[in-house]
This record gives sequence, C-alpha cells and structure tokens, in this order.
Amino acid sequence: MLQFLENFFTEASFIPHGHCYLWQPSLVWLNIVSDSVIALVYYSIPAILVYFAHKRKDFPFKWILVLFGAFIISCGTTHIMDVWTLWHPTYWVSSFIKVITAIVSAYTAVALLPIIPQALALPSPSQLKAANFQLKLTLQELASTQTQLIQTEKMSSLGQLVAGIAHEINNPINFIYGNTSLVNEYTENLLNLIALYQQNYPLTVPEIQALNEEIDLNFIQEDLPKILSSMKMGADRIRNIVLSLRNFSRLDEAEIKEVDIHEGIDSTLVILQNRLQGKKDQPEIHVIKEYGNLPKVECYPRQLNQVFMNILTNAIDALEESVINSQWSVVSSHLSVVSGKTTDNAQLTIDKLVISIRTEVVDSNQVMIRIADNGCGMTEAVRQKIFEPFFTTKPVGSGTGLGMSISYQIISKHGGLLKCISAPLQGTEFLIQIPTRLKLS
Repeated sequence: MLQFLENFFTEASFIPHGHCYLWQPSLVWLNIVSDSVIALVYYSIPAILVYFAHKRKDFPFKWILVLFGAFIISCGTTHIMDVWTLWHPTYWVSSFIKVITAIVSAYTAVALLPIIPQALALPSPSQLKAANFQLKLTLQELASTQTQLIQTEKMSSLGQLVAGIAHEINNPINFIYGNTSLVNEYTENLLNLIALYQQNYPLTVPEIQALNEEIDLNFIQEDLPKILSSMKMGADRIRNIVLSLRNFSRLDEAEIKEVDIHEGIDSTLVILQNRLQGKKDQPEIHVIKEYGNLPKVECYPRQLNQVFMNILTNAIDALEESVINSQWSVVSSHLSVVSGKTTDNAQLTIDKLVISIRTEVVDSNQVMIRIADNGCGMTEAVRQKIFEPFFTTKPVGSGTGLGMSISYQIISKHGGLLKCISAPLQGTEFLIQIPTRLKLS
C-alpha cells in the first residue's frame, strides 16, 4: 500500500509537461493563463448556483444543482492540474482527478434524463406572461363583478325601502288630497251661510255676540281659506314626492323600457331636495335646468336613475367641500365664496352654488346629459382615477368609491359614454351620452 501511494505521488518516473512545449515561455504562459482563467470561471459557477438555490427556495431540482456543481469543480481542478504538471509530473494524481470528473459527469448526464420531461413541462416565459395577463384580466373582471354585486344589492335594498315607504304614504295622502276639495267647498258654503246670516240678522243675542268676539269670527272668516289653501299645497307637495319616490325606485321597471329622461332627473332632485336647501352653515344650492326636446330613451330606468343619483350626490359633496375649504363672506347682502385663485390681482368670486343640468339631442339616435357644478374641481390625477373601483377622495367611512365606477359600467352597458371634465377651482362637468335605442350584445 505504501509502495502504491509512493508511486501514485512520485515525480521521478516522468518528465514535466513543460518539456513537451520545449519550455518556450510564450507557449508555457499561454497555457498557464488560459487554464487558470478556465479554472477560476469553473469555481465561480458553483457559487452562483448556491446563490440561486438560496434565493429560489421553491426550485424543484436542487439536487441536480449539487451534481452540476461537483462536475464543474472537478472540471476546474483538472485545469489546475494541467498547470501543476507543467513542472511537477504527478500524472497519476492528474489522471485520478480526471477519472472522478468522468464519473461525476456521467452520473450527472444519466440523472438529467428523467427530469427532462419535467423541465419541458415548466411554462416558458411567454406562457407565464400570457398567464399573468389572463390573471390580471380575471382579477379586473372579479373586481368589476364584486362592485356590481355590492351596488346592485345596495340599490335593490334602497329601491325596496323607497317603494315601501311610497306605498305606505300613498294611500293616506290620496285620501287627504281627494278630500281637500270637498273640505274647501264645505267650508266656503259655511262661511257664505254665516255671512248671509250676519247680513240679514245684524242684531244677535248677547251670548252669540260675546262668542263672536271671543273667537274673533271675522279673522276666522279671513284666515280659514288661507289655511285650507296651504293644506292643499302641502298635500300636493307630499303627493309629488311620493310619485317621485315611486318613479326613482321603479321596482317594476328593472327591464328595458322607453322613459322620459327628464322624469328620472326630476325624481332624483326631489329625493335630494333636503341637501339642496340652505342651512345655517350651508348656503342653498341652486339647480339650473335647461332641458332640450328629448325623445323617449330606451334604457334600464332604475339603473339610469342610479347614475343621476351618484353624479348629483358627488356634485353636492363637491359644493359642500368648496364651502368648507373656502372663505365665505357677505357680499351685497348674500353669501359669496371667495377662492384662492386670482385673475388680474382680483379674487375669483362665486355668488352662489350652482348645479346646472342640460339635455340635448346630439344626432338622430343620441342624447346628451350634462351635469356641472361650480365647486372646487379636481386635479388631473384624481380625474384620471375617478371611474376606478374603490377610488375615493372622501374620508374613511364617507364613501365606498363604487358610485362612479358603477355609473361608468351602467352607461357602457347602455352603449354610451361617460366623461368627466374638471380642473382645480374650475368646477366639474359630467357628460352622459347614450343612444335612444338600446343595442344589446
């Protein structure tokens, strides 16, 4: 055994490899540099494989990396031995390292065969890109479906509540409204009878005269018709509100129907009347309506009313925000809002808060609804995101960010366009363009 090891590492039986090159310096150094660089590169590859395996802990073929690393190290070592044997002819050691390299490389090649089908089954970069794109589309559709479900359930519950209230109020108010004319007629007859009696019997008994003075009969004769007239106006008002509520909810009109767009807008304004009226810390919001001569539009009425509600609510919110964020002062005995914008060293003054609604016929089969406010407006960054699901500039708990996204989807469903035009301190305008005849895909 000792003799074998002595022969294995001996240098006496052979001549150095450099003699084959006749010890020409250029040739010797060429081999030294090339083998050294090759060995250095070979040794660096396992370090890269270790880094890769560390970063990609989910890589399924780590064992093949170990074999490949051993093969690369043994290859690099053979080149180191080529440099060594230029001066030290330990060819048995060099040959033994080559045998190890051959065994490792052969085993690695055999081990690679069964995993080739698995490696081929892995998706290519183009397939991964396509799958990611499809996943993104699926997520967008899922988000869109989610917003539709949430808003549909919300509006369905609201519609049922509104319709229920309208139904419960409708019967008693119809009873009151139907009898006001009779009460007015009866009261007028009684007052005429009293007047005729006073004319023909001016002198009455003391008890009647005392009661006449106590109840102030003359005042009652003058004021009672006014009271009845006010009651009739109030009953008319309640009756119109009930009709507007029923028109807005339209539970029986979830399908396509030809409707008057103006009725839907007016019904929405009636529901929002409380927010339009002035309060102690909030000036009145004036609504300017410029209705064109529109034909009846074929649409989903309840959904279209939902769009009007969302846009008008946003307009009111924007005007209220303008009041909060601006300086209000009394100018010419009425409220004015003064913004920070200046033109020719003069501040821009808004005399009153306004929502303008204009409708017009675009062509033979298109109508346009413009809803604008003179509020604080919005930046370009906000405007570009206004129709994205769950995007909102309102404080947490004040908005869901679904209203405008749902409105955009509803108008798109109708084959129309919904645009937003806005700039800071320039107000906001929404343009709704829809066909008069719905084209179902």
